[in-house]
Amino acid sequence: MRKYSVRGCGVTRGRVVWLLVIGLLGLPSLGWAQNRAEAAKELSKAFSSAAKTAMPAVVSIKVEKTISAPAMGFGGMPGLNDPFNQFPDEFRRRFFGQPRQQSPRKYRQEGQGSGFIISEDGYILTNNHVVGEVDKITVELKDERTFNARLIGTDPDSEVALIKIEGDNFPVLPMGDSSKLEIGDWVIAIGNPFGLSETVTVGVISAVGRSNMHIAAYEDFIQTDAAINPGNSGGPLINLDGQVIGINTAIVSESGGYMGIGFAIPINMARSIQEQLKKSGKVSRGYMGLFAQDVDADMAEGLGLKEATGVVVATVEKGSPAVRAGVQLHDVILAINGKKIKSYDAFRNEVALLAPGSRVRLDISRDGKPVELTVRLGERPAAAVQKEPPAEEPEQTLGLEVQDLTRELAERFHYKLGEGVIVSAVTPGSPAAEKGIRPGDLILSVNRQEVASVDDFTAAVKQSSKRGKVLMLVKRGEISWFVTVPLEE
Repeated sequence: MRKYSVRGCGVTRGRVVWLLVIGLLGLPSLGWAQNRAEAAKELSKAFSSAAKTAMPAVVSIKVEKTISAPAMGFGGMPGLNDPFNQFPDEFRRRFFGQPRQQSPRKYRQEGQGSGFIISEDGYILTNNHVVGEVDKITVELKDERTFNARLIGTDPDSEVALIKIEGDNFPVLPMGDSSKLEIGDWVIAIGNPFGLSETVTVGVISAVGRSNMHIAAYEDFIQTDAAINPGNSGGPLINLDGQVIGINTAIVSESGGYMGIGFAIPINMARSIQEQLKKSGKVSRGYMGLFAQDVDADMAEGLGLKEATGVVVATVEKGSPAVRAGVQLHDVILAINGKKIKSYDAFRNEVALLAPGSRVRLDISRDGKPVELTVRLGERPAAAVQKEPPAEEPEQTLGLEVQDLTRELAERFHYKLGEGVIVSAVTPGSPAAEKGIRPGDLILSVNRQEVASVDDFTAAVKQSSKRGKVLMLVKRGEISWFVTVPLEE
């Protein structure tokens, strides 16, 4: 038997082994690269196929509106290269006299956006901010046909609008199901950014259920990194099957252009609104008449919950459907019609999408015990607005002083005598201050105990000394909200 030295064996045989490994890996690596290339080609074909399917139904929208503005130049709003603009007013009056009053001039303002056809007889979905309050709407199809469009209805609260062109056999963009979207899904945005028609961009779903963006009253946005720019508004966001799953609506940008964060209205929400606009030209929403807020970990213990879940009722309007059904302050709504509530925004959207007169079942936790209520929804008043409590900030100390609510204070701040204690001072930099509490706010309850006097407030706070924090229901004007504040050490 032949013997090898350790050194020689290690080097020589090691080289042989590595050459064999490289050779063995090299062969399949070629196949792997080919497979990757084929997969990329298939994905590219999917993008191309989806875009080709959708583009005939995507339209360019141009709008016109006549506005009045002051005349340019001396005596009016300074115009471009205005020779008088470099001199102060007093100098002009001294040498040129008092300027003559000029009548406002009318100007034609133009804008553009996108939309997509949803029926063969010419109904088109787009954004409210594209076609709302304009004098003329012109729609151009991919085949270059141009039509004057008629406004069917708009819904500023959701940013959805419906217009119509006359004709038949128009190409239609099929609708998908936005409830099935998952983060990471491929999507395609189609529209006319900066007037560049038939522009296609590709990205993924970055998030779903985005709210508190202050874009619309009812928000449940799809977030995507597919490039969206001015002019994309109202255009479709589609999946790889060529189905529309959202209406491109807004972007987050410091420059006015694409920065990787775009928002689209889920098509399921738009579909419900579109049906009402088509039927009556307006949207009627379910109305419960309460304000609630998300339950956080600090609130959960004070509300008798084992975990932070549901939304806690902070305000119930008098005579509202919620009152008639028996909903009370401090109730924690856990589910609506058996569907678990993830956030107050989701709860509001759920209620708003239901028709007035609908009956909904609420699963509630009251003092830690389960309660089931049925609410018959009313119709949301046209003047109703979204009311938000002050945002919560990091906690430090309690840092507030209260006093009894006198008749004079009650009249000044429009409160009812005996319904709480009024905040008279807040220490700057304290958690009370940073949680948004300020002088003039009314504290209605502490740890779910009503406080009608300073003594009530003091006693309730003392009972919380072991917990080190208090759950307070605070009122300002017409709105109330819960806030958890630690006690001073």
